[in-house]
Amino acid sequence: MEAVLRGALPRRTTHPHADRPLPLRIGTRASPLALVQTRLFLERVSRACPVLRVLKAFEEHPMSTVGDRVQDRPLADIGGKGLFAKEIHEALLDGRIDFAVHSLKDLETELPRGVALACVMPREDSRDALVLGPDCDRPCDIDPADPWACLPRGALIGSASVRRQAQILHARPDLRVETIRGNVQTRIGKVRAGTVCASFLALAGLRRLGLEGEAGLVIDPETMVPAAGQGIVGVTCRDEDTELLELLRAIEDVETRVVATAERALLGSLDGSCRTPIGAHARLQPDGTVRLTGLVARPDGTFVLKRTLSGDAKDAGRLGRELGRGLRRDSPADVLV
Repeated sequence: MEAVLRGALPRRTTHPHADRPLPLRIGTRASPLALVQTRLFLERVSRACPVLRVLKAFEEHPMSTVGDRVQDRPLADIGGKGLFAKEIHEALLDGRIDFAVHSLKDLETELPRGVALACVMPREDSRDALVLGPDCDRPCDIDPADPWACLPRGALIGSASVRRQAQILHARPDLRVETIRGNVQTRIGKVRAGTVCASFLALAGLRRLGLEGEAGLVIDPETMVPAAGQGIVGVTCRDEDTELLELLRAIEDVETRVVATAERALLGSLDGSCRTPIGAHARLQPDGTVRLTGLVARPDGTFVLKRTLSGDAKDAGRLGRELGRGLRRDSPADVLV
């Protein structure tokens, strides 16, 4: 392993900027969570090859994206969640950075030409969580058989996700949902300030930031289907950069790649817009099969279609496409637009 990684470092590729010396430059969003995820990735690389730490082989390049800068409008109104990666990938393709670390759920399904998903890190907890305000029941009082009962009737819930909005409104039509955006700390602050009664966040992000205690309710993925790739960190690089691809693939988590492939294939098959609530959650089973659950819905929760399909892990991509086609076929014409 170390020989492979050592050999990958000094030589770049035929890219116009290929002769730049170390350190290799890592692009990442500048949010606290993105920086934590980048450092977790670097720890994994350094454990695989300790010489990289000695060589100081990597340099962080935090970047502010349009998705981060524009906080007063839903993502769908400013171009979709791909905005979190667009400028980072532009920097990658013109040689200002060498590779980039992302939350996989923020990556567009079809990457820009010349960009490859080089590797994925082990998945953190994929579940959604609710941060609860003072008007909600305390975690110890929540009924597992009816978790949404902790929310007062007519409560205002903060969320930037139409997927979460659709599922909570389907279960509790009496609730109201308001779009709130910003980093994890900002959203927690709005709950504490009483701006909203509760807010959805990914449990993976809370755990990585050491804020797991803020999760008043952790939601089973069968109750609320997560986003495709939720809890997974993905690393992209130029597809012509064969030596760096070799380095990154040497540290990939194989099992996470399987579930990511299934979920992203389902997402790609549905080809919904950022306004379309879509969920995808895959699990590897002890017998080597993959169990994939997919969901499509209307944002107002008046229609939700959820199905599950299982198949061999080596056919993860085919499984995702098959389930996605079935969901598309059986959804009303207005849902997937």
